[in-house]
Amino acid sequence: MTDPDEVVAQSQEALHGEGHDYTVGSPHLRHRDLRDVLENKIDSAVSEVVRRTGGCRVLEIGAGHGSFTDVVVRAGGMVTVTEMSRPSTDLLTRRFAGADQVTILYDPDGREAFRRGGTYDLILLISVIHHIPDYLGLIEELIDTLLAEHGSVLTYQDPLWYPKQSRTAMATSWGSYFVWRLGQGEIRRGLKTRLRRLRGTYDDQEPSDLVEYHVIRDGVDQRALKRLFESRFESVSSEEYFSTQLPALQKLGSRLFPPNTFGISGRDARPADRR
Repeated sequence: MTDPDEVVAQSQEALHGEGHDYTVGSPHLRHRDLRDVLENKIDSAVSEVVRRTGGCRVLEIGAGHGSFTDVVVRAGGMVTVTEMSRPSTDLLTRRFAGADQVTILYDPDGREAFRRGGTYDLILLISVIHHIPDYLGLIEELIDTLLAEHGSVLTYQDPLWYPKQSRTAMATSWGSYFVWRLGQGEIRRGLKTRLRRLRGTYDDQEPSDLVEYHVIRDGVDQRALKRLFESRFESVSSEEYFSTQLPALQKLGSRLFPPNTFGISGRDARPADRR
């Protein structure tokens, strides 16, 4: 049987390679209002550390095509980015060639940052953790192993845990998702994944189940994530909001529809002996 880690890497390269357009399926990239909020959060987090210490070491997990790497650099940060897809890694290497502030790590098994070692003042996970089966374990390890004392973590644009969303929120989210899939000519893929979730099955050889693991695992448990942050940081903030791939529905939904997405940040990591 094929190693699941190999399937994940192959799926990332096939679905999120150099020719992939992240903006089409990513509300936080497609919609200016959502993107502005996130860019401001990243800029503020980096700039605060730069003002306080003169520099900011940033680890960006799953950078894609570097949509927010530029924000870190503009704010004065030194950023190490990881990416599982080889084509995307190659694109990042070309895009940031000559930029001493940026280090690119090809990370097919998700462990390269740990092998490299060192510590960081800020760890970013933007629209990433819903792709990871053991997201709580990963974030706990990142905090305990790679985050500097008094450092911060920002994770953003992940789906709220499905069982705690209202029927209206779920119906709106899934309805807009399928309309978007129809526009992409991928309705069969969306329906097959949805049916597997309804049956409670997960196929560790199925690219859709690995790359979009949250569909099988019922989103991300924001309550458990917040508890983890509260055990590790002096200050924790979170927000819930509505997001969808459909431009026409985003403006209306942000005012009228219940939230389906969240972000959370932890600031000023506690020393290990105070946890």
